[in-house]
Amino acid sequence: MRPIRVFVVDDSAVIRRLLTEVLSAEREIEVAGTAANGSLALEKLAPANPDLVTLDIEMPGMDGLATLVEIRKRYPRLPVIMFSTLTERGASATLEALARGASDYVTKPTNAHSADEARERVRGELIAKIRSLCVVRESPAQPIAALPRSAPRLRARIEIVAIGTSTGGPNALGEVIPKIPGDFPVPIVIVQHMPPVFTRLLAERLNKLGRLAVHEGEEGRTPRPGEVWIAPGDYHMTLARRGPEVVMAMNQDPPENCCRPAVDVLFRSVAGVYGSSALGVVLTGMGSDGTSGAQKIRDAGGEIFAQDEASSVVWGMPGSVVAARQADRVCPLRSIAGEVVGRVLSNRRPLTAGALPAK
Repeated sequence: MRPIRVFVVDDSAVIRRLLTEVLSAEREIEVAGTAANGSLALEKLAPANPDLVTLDIEMPGMDGLATLVEIRKRYPRLPVIMFSTLTERGASATLEALARGASDYVTKPTNAHSADEARERVRGELIAKIRSLCVVRESPAQPIAALPRSAPRLRARIEIVAIGTSTGGPNALGEVIPKIPGDFPVPIVIVQHMPPVFTRLLAERLNKLGRLAVHEGEEGRTPRPGEVWIAPGDYHMTLARRGPEVVMAMNQDPPENCCRPAVDVLFRSVAGVYGSSALGVVLTGMGSDGTSGAQKIRDAGGEIFAQDEASSVVWGMPGSVVAARQADRVCPLRSIAGEVVGRVLSNRRPLTAGALPAK
C-alpha cells in the first residue's frame, strides 16, 4: 500500500521543517510538498497530488481561511487539517475554518520548552488524525445492525440528553442543535473534544444558531430544560445529585481515552443520576471514547443513538459504539435532531421543571 501523501502549508520555515521531520519519521506517511503561502500552495497541489493538507490559519497575503475556501472549490473531498494557535483569535478562526469545510485542526506547540517537546506534541496530536482521515478500506464495510428498539411499554420518559463527539463535531452540533425547539423539555449536556477557549467559543457560536440557550459548563449549576451545556476544555464534566436537584461538577482527573473532557466520564455520571431516563447520543469522532459510557447508560436502562458511517467525518466513536452493540438506533446526521426530539417528547406527562425522575 502506498504511503499517505501530506502537503504542508505554513508561512513559518520553522513549522514547515518541524512538520516535515515529524511526518517523515512515520513509515506510512510521506511529505508530498510544502508551501509558504496559500497562493503557492494552490499552484503546487495538483502536481503534488496529496491525500491530505495541513494548512496554517494565519498567513500573510492569502490566509488559511481564503486558501481553504479555494481548496474546497477545487478538491471538495480532500482532507484538510488546520494548524492554529491556542489563543482566542486562533480558536475563533479555527471554528470558522471548520464551518467552511476543514476536516479537523491541530494546535501549534507555541509554549513547548524544546524542539523535541514540540515534535512529540505535534506527533501525538497530528499523526492519529491523519491516519483516521486517510483510512482506506480494502473492501466495503459490512453494515452492523443496531439493537432492536425497546418495546414501548419498557421505554422510560427521557429527562436528560447527553451528547459525545470529537472530529467533525462542531459542524455536527451545528446541524443538530439548531433543529431542536426552544421549548425542549429537558436539558442537553455535551462533551466535544476541544481545548480551553475553543469550547467557550463553540458554545457562543451554537447559542447564536438556534433557539436553545447554549453555555460552557459551570461548577454547581443545575441544567434546566431548554439549556445546552458544553464541557469546558481540559475539564471533565459530571452530573450529581444535590438534594432535589442535579448539578454540574468539573474536575481535572486524569484523561480517559487520552481525552479531557471525556465522553465516558460524562456518560457514566448521567447513567448514575438518571438511569433509564437518560438518552445518550454519539456523533462523529476519532477513537472509542463514549463506548464504555454508552454501555453504562444502557445497563441502567437508558438508550443510545449513534451517527451513521456515511454522514460521519470519522466513524471512530459512533462506529465503536455500534460494533459493541450498544446503539439502539443508528441515524444519518440529518435525522438525529428529529429522532432525539421525537424520543424525548414521547411518554411525557406533567412534571415540575428541574425535578428528577422517580427512582
